Amino acid sequence: MDITLARTFLGIVAAGSFIRAAENLHVTQTAVSARVRTLEDLLGAKLFVRNKAGASLTPAGEQFRQYASMLVQVWERARNQVAVPAGRQYVLTMGCEQSLWDPLLLDWLLWMRTAAPQLALRTEVGEPSDLIDRVASGMLDMAVVYAPQQRPGLRIELLIEEKLVLVTTRKRGQKLDPADYIYVDWGPEFAAQHSLAFPELSQPAVSAGLGPLGREYVLAAGGSGYFRLAVVQQHLESGRLRRVRGAPEFLYPAYAVFAEGADLSTIKPALEGLRHATGTLQLTTAAPVVPTAEPPRSGGVRSRRSPAR
Repeated sequence: MDITLARTFLGIVAAGSFIRAAENLHVTQTAVSARVRTLEDLLGAKLFVRNKAGASLTPAGEQFRQYASMLVQVWERARNQVAVPAGRQYVLTMGCEQSLWDPLLLDWLLWMRTAAPQLALRTEVGEPSDLIDRVASGMLDMAVVYAPQQRPGLRIELLIEEKLVLVTTRKRGQKLDPADYIYVDWGPEFAAQHSLAFPELSQPAVSAGLGPLGREYVLAAGGSGYFRLAVVQQHLESGRLRRVRGAPEFLYPAYAVFAEGADLSTIKPALEGLRHATGTLQLTTAAPVVPTAEPPRSGGVRSRRSPAR
């Protein structure tokens, strides 16, 4: 079977309609419909029911979904394994959300280099929804994201419950000034909590969609903002930054996402490396914590309770 048919099927399932799937796949709606008809002819069963709201799966479509995902995953793994570099046994592809890569991804790469020399490593940084789609389609072996959405066939494991803390270059006793406050977009949950806690900072002069950019801006120009505790810890210890006493904090957990049927010979060392990389980041504090919304539970192991730029 043409693997494109399985990709198109999964694209419709993810998008919820033929029209949106065609846009996401960069093909015409006619092409999407033709592929579905070909696939239904091959399987001898109707896969979708189309209506004004979009497209929903038939019972046969529900049955085929897991096999379509497996087909794509097997194809992607085969394509990657053919290109295994000399001296390596397997290729491991890892994705990381933009808000979480620094310094986690570098620490993970350094650990894997010595602890798992049999693996060739390929990494990429991207948006969480795209990373999850790539894991589901088999294009990525694993992704590290904040608040992953539940998907059939995927496992989700908690790596770390990190915190967003308010830090400043101002001296103790000085009030926050909206003029030098930088707002970092850590996602919708953070935005909602932040607007309640700091209505006077709802329209800051400077905003950043990337945490490292906001952090370096504060260090260079002075000011205040919310950042991940682990990545500002060294600046707190050196005195370049200080935490704002009594300010609310926000949970910012990171999760590993991978397919339920993934090859454990590559997944196990990857998870071990991530736990090693995040192990030194789990800092404790007695300050109050404002929890963000908990992601939906999945079939993965999440022994503890549960955004990024």
